[in-house]
Amino acid sequence: MYTIVQQACNEVEGFQALCLRMEKKIMISDMSTSTLNNYLRCVALVSLHYKDLPTRLTHEQIEDYLYLLKKRDAAESFFKHTVYGLRFLFRLEGLPYRAIQLPSFKNNRKLPVVLSQSEMLELLQAPILLKHRVIIAILYGCGLRCQEVRKLQLQDIDFERNMLHIRQSKGRKDRYVPIGEMLRNEIKNYLLRNKPVKWLFNGKNNNGFSPQGVQRAVREAQQKTSIQKRVTPHTFRHTYATHLLEQGLDIVSIKELLGHAFIETTMVYLHVVTKNNKVVFSPLDTLFHKSKGESIVDNSQKSFQYENQLYLNILQKRAANRLQRLTQKSPQIEFSF
Repeated sequence: MYTIVQQACNEVEGFQALCLRMEKKIMISDMSTSTLNNYLRCVALVSLHYKDLPTRLTHEQIEDYLYLLKKRDAAESFFKHTVYGLRFLFRLEGLPYRAIQLPSFKNNRKLPVVLSQSEMLELLQAPILLKHRVIIAILYGCGLRCQEVRKLQLQDIDFERNMLHIRQSKGRKDRYVPIGEMLRNEIKNYLLRNKPVKWLFNGKNNNGFSPQGVQRAVREAQQKTSIQKRVTPHTFRHTYATHLLEQGLDIVSIKELLGHAFIETTMVYLHVVTKNNKVVFSPLDTLFHKSKGESIVDNSQKSFQYENQLYLNILQKRAANRLQRLTQKSPQIEFSF
């Protein structure tokens, strides 16, 4: 639980009981721990700002607080978590009308930042610490989320099958992700030198690595390079998917490797891809094996374009059908957070 939440429990009357009710509801609903922490932290900040519970505030006070966040140029994700957390709280406390009054958000999806192969090489060669280099190599070589890297345990590494077992990730799903020859050797070298006990990357008090630790590894590596793009741990996941698509892997396979629930989520990489007709096992291997005569080809350029155009057509048809249904129905109020 965040320190800011503990502060709100101490300084705002009734917040601790409210916090427990939110935690209970979120855990029963099988929502993620990160959702719980984000909601509690944002609701705690509102409570500390007014020194009162959000349920006792007027609609004007809530709007003034949201306006203040916008004036301070708060991160978009933080602003959304504040609205979603308040909406969840109002519904939990039997105030659905207050939930409706909160702003809604348009589905404004931006194209992801993707690194080139030369930029990836530069980043992989930048870290001084072996641990930081292996973290970046796994983020890119397996396309993992930040929390998935942090939760990796020694038992999740299968060197015989060259696979990583990702347990209970987003959506409470398990999946296997292949590791290439370069990454396998790098992990073995790291295990030999650092000798972790339970977690692949140990944090303080032998716990899993913190999100701030992963972010610091990425930030310090970028500072040693000439890369001007905004690089975060999630940038490597976007780069992994884009490079695989460029090298000829079909988008359905990429969807499964990323652990996406819907193909539409994966389709965004079709907008940033530079087509190539190579098919590879791991994009990390191609960084170090790029001889002129080397080529692993299972699909032709023509079949690659045809297959992915087929998925684009399916997506366009779905969007047209959805638009037609919306125009035929009267507008309805939806509760979402």
